Amino acid sequence: MISSGSLWVCLLAAVCLLQVAGVAAGQTVTYVPTTDNLHSATLKDLGDGSFEIVTTGPDPYIFLRRTGPAPGPGQTVLAFEYAAPQGTDVLEVYVYPPLDQEHCVTGQGLSLAEGWTSHSMDLKPVLARTGGKWVGLRLDPGTQPGKLVRIRAIQLREPNARELEMAAREASRKAELAARDARMTAYLRRQFAASVTDVAVGADQITIRGKVGTARAPLFLAEVPLWQDITALRNAPTLVRIPAGRTCSLRVPRRDGVRDRLTSRWAVVRRAGAGLELVSSARYPDRVQAAGNPPEERPRGKKGLGGFGPWGSIVSDLDDLDISAVTINVLLNGLIDTMPAPGRSPFVYEGTTYYINDAEVQQYDKTLAETSRRHIVVSAIILLAHGYNAPKGSWSQLTAHPDAHPSGIFVMPNMDSPEGLRAYAAGLEYLARRYSSGAPGRGRIHHWILHNEINAGWIWTNAGDKTDTLYMDLYHRSMRLAHLIARQYDPHAKAFISLEHHWNYTPEPRFYTGKHLLELLNSYCKQEGDFEWALAHHPYPDSLLAPRTWEDGHTTFALDTPKITFRNMEVLQAWAERPENKFLAKVQRTIHCTEQGLNSPDYSEKSLAEQAAGMAYTWTKLERLSAIEAFQYHAWLDNRAEFGLRIGLRKFVDEPGDGWGKKPIWTVFQAAGTPRQAEVFAPYLPVVGIKSWEEAFFRGPIR
Repeated sequence: MISSGSLWVCLLAAVCLLQVAGVAAGQTVTYVPTTDNLHSATLKDLGDGSFEIVTTGPDPYIFLRRTGPAPGPGQTVLAFEYAAPQGTDVLEVYVYPPLDQEHCVTGQGLSLAEGWTSHSMDLKPVLARTGGKWVGLRLDPGTQPGKLVRIRAIQLREPNARELEMAAREASRKAELAARDARMTAYLRRQFAASVTDVAVGADQITIRGKVGTARAPLFLAEVPLWQDITALRNAPTLVRIPAGRTCSLRVPRRDGVRDRLTSRWAVVRRAGAGLELVSSARYPDRVQAAGNPPEERPRGKKGLGGFGPWGSIVSDLDDLDISAVTINVLLNGLIDTMPAPGRSPFVYEGTTYYINDAEVQQYDKTLAETSRRHIVVSAIILLAHGYNAPKGSWSQLTAHPDAHPSGIFVMPNMDSPEGLRAYAAGLEYLARRYSSGAPGRGRIHHWILHNEINAGWIWTNAGDKTDTLYMDLYHRSMRLAHLIARQYDPHAKAFISLEHHWNYTPEPRFYTGKHLLELLNSYCKQEGDFEWALAHHPYPDSLLAPRTWEDGHTTFALDTPKITFRNMEVLQAWAERPENKFLAKVQRTIHCTEQGLNSPDYSEKSLAEQAAGMAYTWTKLERLSAIEAFQYHAWLDNRAEFGLRIGLRKFVDEPGDGWGKKPIWTVFQAAGTPRQAEVFAPYLPVVGIKSWEEAFFRGPIR
C-alpha cells in the first residue's frame, strides 16, 4: 500500500498513461455480478460501477450477467479491475453449461491489492470445448471465508497488444532469465582472485584501488555501466591496463565526453575470446565528493505523516501534532518527458534534452516550502507508471521495465537499457539537484525511498515474473543510482528499501519475503561494496481491516516471524542490532516506518476507541525502539478511494456534518511523546485488556 493524498494524483496520472492506446480493437462484452444463485458470499452494489464481494464460506461463487451483445469468437479474455486487502488463494472461472471442471479455468489468486489493479484470464481453451454453445460465466474467488474483494469493469474482450506480446516472448524470455539467474547466483557466491578495494569519485577524477594478488596477467580495469549485465561482459566503455604488481591505484577522468562515470562499477578483468572474464567482482563508488554540504537533519522526534501535501487550512496539523518527518509521493512520469510542450522547461542530462513539467515543480516547491520552514525531514517515494501503452520514445516507454505485467499499479525501472537508464537517471538528477540544498523557495528532500513495497512487487513495483535474485539485482541497481546521484549534492542523503509487513511469509507466489530480500541486498553489498542504505518498513496490522493489532496473528517474537506488525515491532530492533545488517558491519541502519496505520471500520464509538487504543499501544513500543528513527503515520485523512478503509487521523473530507473531523486517534497521536501522554493514553488500557502499558512491550530474547 502507499500513502493517500498525493497517491491518488499519482494513480490518476498512471491511469492516464495507461489509456494512451486503449484496449485492442474489437467490441468488448460487459458483465456485472448478480445475486442470482449467489453461494457462500454476499454481494453489494456500491453504486459507482463497482461491487463488493465478501466470502462467507469455503466455496464462494458468483454468476456474471452479460449487459451487452453476445461475444464474438475472438473475445476470449476475461478482464476486470479489483481491490483485495487480503488477496485470495485461487481464482476459478467456469464457462457453462455444463458446470464441471472440464469447463473451468483455474488461475493464481488475486494478489493482495489495496488500490485498484487489473487482472485478466484467457478462457480460450475452455471456450473452444463448448463449440460456441455456452451461456454464461461463474466466478469463484478462492476457497476461504472472510475475504473482501471489490470488482468493476468486467469485460470479455480480445487479447490486447501487451498480452499478445508477452505471450509471444514468454518461452524465450523464460529461458534467458533462467540462465541469467544461474549466472548471478554463482557470481554472488564466487570468491575472486583479485578485488577492487576502494572507489572514490571526485569532482573531475575517479580513483580506483585494488589488489590483484597472483592473478595471471595481462589484467585490465574495466568500467561496468549500471545497465550492463555484470555476469556476461562482452566489452567495456573504459578499459585500462593494470601495471604489474600485487596492488594497483589508477585514476580515470570522471567524464567521458558528456557521459558521467559517477554511477559505473569497476572490476578487474582479462580478455577471454571475444569477451571479458571477471577476475574480481565489480565495485561501486564508496565515496562521492559532494558539490555542497547542507547540514545533516534528523527528525527531532518520531512523529511523522505519510503522503504529505499542502491541504489548505489543516496544514496546521504539522504544528499541532509536532510532525518532524513526512513522505511525499513523486510519480516521475508526471515530472519529466522526452518531448517539448507548453508548460515544460528543457533540462539537459548527459547530452540529452528532457522536458520538465513546470506545474509539477511548482507543486513540489509549495509542498516542500511547508516542510522546510518547519525543519521537517522529507523522504521522497520514487514511483514509475507503466510504459507499454505510452508513445515510442517517450520517457514512460523508455524507463518502464519491459517485462512489467499490466497487473502492477507501478513498475520497476528499466535498468538494462542505456537509454532507459539515462532517462530514469535524468529524473533523479533533476530532483536531487533542485531539492538537496534546501535553498530558499525550493525546500529540501533529505532521503529517497525507491519504489513501494517491493516484497509485494507484483502489485506495487512490477518487473514481471522474476526470481528473487534477479528482482533484487534490478532493485539494488535502482537504489545505487539514487544513492550516487543524491550524494553528489548531499553527503547525508540515504536510499531506502521499501517493504510491507510480510516478513518471512508471502500471501501468494508472485510476492517475495521481506527478510530474504534484505538478505539478498546484503549479499550484493558484500560482493560489490557496501553503501549506507536504510529501511522503510510498513508494519501494518495482520489485517488492514482490524485495528486490534495486539491480537495480530502471523506474528512471533523471532527473526523469522511471518509478519512484522505493530504487535512485534521489537523484531525490527533486533534485526538492526545484528552485525550482518549494519553498514560496514558497524553502523546501525536507519529505519523509518514510512507507511502504516490503524483502521476504524466505521465511526462508531467502539471502532474509534479501538483505533485510538491501537495507536497508544503502538507508541508505547515505538518510543523504546531506538533503531526506529521516524514513524510516518498513514493516513492523515480518511480517503474514499481506499475502498472502505478509514485509516486516517481525520474523517472523510465529505463526511456529513464533520468533514475532516478529528478522530480520537488524532488526540492520541498529538499527546504521544508529550507530558499529556499518560493522561490521554490511560482510558485505552481496558480496550487493550492490560493494566499497565509496561505489559505491551516484549522483553524476551529475539533470535
